[in-house]
Amino acid sequence: MTASVEPHRKFSGIYWVTREDGSQRLATKNLSPGNRVYGEHLISMRNVEYRLWDPFRSKLAAAILKGLTIMPIHQNHKVLYLGAASGTTVSHISDIVEGKGHVYCVEFSARSIRELVNNVCAYRSNITPLLEDARMPEKYLTFVEKIDSVYCDIAQPEQAKILIDNANSFLKEDGWTMLSVKSQSIDVTKKPTEVYREEVNILKKHGFIIKDIVVLDPYEKAHAMIVSKV
Repeated sequence: MTASVEPHRKFSGIYWVTREDGSQRLATKNLSPGNRVYGEHLISMRNVEYRLWDPFRSKLAAAILKGLTIMPIHQNHKVLYLGAASGTTVSHISDIVEGKGHVYCVEFSARSIRELVNNVCAYRSNITPLLEDARMPEKYLTFVEKIDSVYCDIAQPEQAKILIDNANSFLKEDGWTMLSVKSQSIDVTKKPTEVYREEVNILKKHGFIIKDIVVLDPYEKAHAMIVSKV
């Protein structure tokens, strides 16, 4: 049973659901009431429906639970999401930016983009799916407007470089980036902390100001979230 739903003290559009046993779960307000994306629980409170946000299925939720200090995605924001997959985290970002915001989703896998379209985009008008390679932002340059944030979650060796290339193409002045570093996709021979440091240095070299670094263990092993500002 649900005891209460309260807004997150730091981050707009994110909520704490408290159960009667005292346990707490992250949640977002469902932009498409009645619809689930990945089997998540739906909670109704005062005629408002919330979706529980699973940190083992979403690196952004994991980062928040691990102490993320800056969440640069807000209501009405335009977001470019690289590596959208089937849309688990995309759907929660869609909830956060609400109807006047927008999420442009780049995904290379035809199967994943099909799941994104059928299970998420079909019920949400604030998402644009793009079957493209995030390494080549010039291919979708005409389809994406200037954006407030770039969120990058891709399994490629040059993750920081791909983020930078997309930020240079689409990000507004004073925009933000969030890079979910998958250390095993970059170099399996190095310690994850060494890989995180190298990605941070690449961002710094290109003028990005690092604002936060959060290691995502135990929710995601050998992963870290790097928040930076242009």
